[in-house]
Amino acid sequence: MQHITALGFDLFETLVLVQHLRREEAVGRLTQSLTHSGVPVTDTGFLPVYRATARRFVEAAQHNGEETHNRFWVSAALREFGHDIPPDDSRIAQAVERYFSAFVDYATPIPGTLAMLTQLKTRYRLGLVSNLTHAPAAWRILETLGLAPFFDTIIVSGQIGYRKPHPKIFHALLADLGVSGAQTAFIGDNLEADVRGAQQAGIQPIWMAYTQAQGLVAPPPTPPSVPTITNWQELCTLLDLPALQS
Repeated sequence: MQHITALGFDLFETLVLVQHLRREEAVGRLTQSLTHSGVPVTDTGFLPVYRATARRFVEAAQHNGEETHNRFWVSAALREFGHDIPPDDSRIAQAVERYFSAFVDYATPIPGTLAMLTQLKTRYRLGLVSNLTHAPAAWRILETLGLAPFFDTIIVSGQIGYRKPHPKIFHALLADLGVSGAQTAFIGDNLEADVRGAQQAGIQPIWMAYTQAQGLVAPPPTPPSVPTITNWQELCTLLDLPALQS
């Protein structure tokens, strides 16, 4: 891959994990915030409604590639409880912040991530593209873990309005890095969003199968026919770089 001058990375399950976070805890923080703001809802009652509502919004986003913010999910779920609160209400904004605070608290880097980025930063333009509706949460995770300074651009779907695999979000990556698709490789764990999305944008995909190798998720029935890595040393080998320093 001598022609590669820029690398793009996915965030979750590629650079960081939130494997110990239970979705119930995140939604619990959300409902506590709403209740504190005078919107009485319970964890047990709100959780299944929120999940069903979120699923509808996510499926729509996957169909048309356009991102929607969690505040719309919360507003729609609250209507089912008789609370007609618009998405831009400050109470919903505060609750969404509390929801994503759990992701920030539980995020941990995949082993070797800092050493890998340190080595790559001296040789490549680096970018990050994350499917996350609330961009400030992605920024806080990157800053808390010390990852933000490594990237020349950070693109979050909730900020740009499109989510992977939509080509617009990959084209934004290329434009920000000032490179062509032929000069770029994209590393991610999701076969549809990351691998297929990069391919459609003319970018070389590299499948990060760390979670499969660790037994955290089941491997796909048919692995993709693209370069595959399960740790960062394998990425360095693929790029013909020196071994990582532990």
